[in-house]
Amino acid sequence: MSDKKIVFLDVDGTLVDYNGDLPDSAVQAVRAARANGHRVYISTGRSKAEVYPELWAIGLDGMIGGNGSYVEDGGTVVLDQHLSAGDCRAIVDWLHSRGLEFYLESNNGLFASEHFEERAQRTIQDYAAGKGAPNAGEMTVRKAFPDMVFGGELYRDDLNKVSFVLDSYQDYLDAREAFPHLKAGTWGGKGEHALFGDLGVANISKGYAIEKLLEHLGASRADTIAFGDAKVDIPMFEACAESCCMGSGGPEARAAAGWVTGDVDKDGLYEGFVHFGLIEG
Repeated sequence: MSDKKIVFLDVDGTLVDYNGDLPDSAVQAVRAARANGHRVYISTGRSKAEVYPELWAIGLDGMIGGNGSYVEDGGTVVLDQHLSAGDCRAIVDWLHSRGLEFYLESNNGLFASEHFEERAQRTIQDYAAGKGAPNAGEMTVRKAFPDMVFGGELYRDDLNKVSFVLDSYQDYLDAREAFPHLKAGTWGGKGEHALFGDLGVANISKGYAIEKLLEHLGASRADTIAFGDAKVDIPMFEACAESCCMGSGGPEARAAAGWVTGDVDKDGLYEGFVHFGLIEG
């Protein structure tokens, strides 16, 4: 075991709040931890195209993206798994046939379906409100996804996953049945309430990606700490020696974590870094 740790941070609800804002204390915590010799990686459902310059500007050692389908250490790509072009076409056609609006997630960009902006507006606000964001009613699709491409090509071969607005929970169940060879999930607001469904590469998770990164680094699980806020982060918790859930996180994630810190928008990440000895309080 080393005194230098490898830290994995979920982004939404952990590093940034539910309005997408980055707390100053979180930036301070990451920069101080790296100055102390610790490595810090984000581990997120976002694809690389959603890791905007303000996040890289914090100073990061790399990223896990697409809930584990992509791993980067500095400028080196360690793992990159895509949906096939055939699966992309089949998913797009199926969602169109159901009248479900969606966006395609790749490291080259986010590509919205024809009416995603109008349909997802209320859902994005519900997501923010469910997480307790004070200005949820002001959230827009373009604020949530500032670089999203509208009117782009939807038949692609570079996708990490596809997210779609749920008209009902049955839409997720039907997607899981229609694409049994893919990984189907949901994400949303308070208490893991399902607002969106997603389809991605099978047999991947944040935990799997951490294992691959540790192999690449020649590092030990004993030196790892994970910070997250949602059920999708539980495999990351299980893959690391120590784990921490944000106080504003979901009940499943709080129960699975070794320790619970403060809320994301109340300096919770900074508090967690102090608790684990990554920085001084």
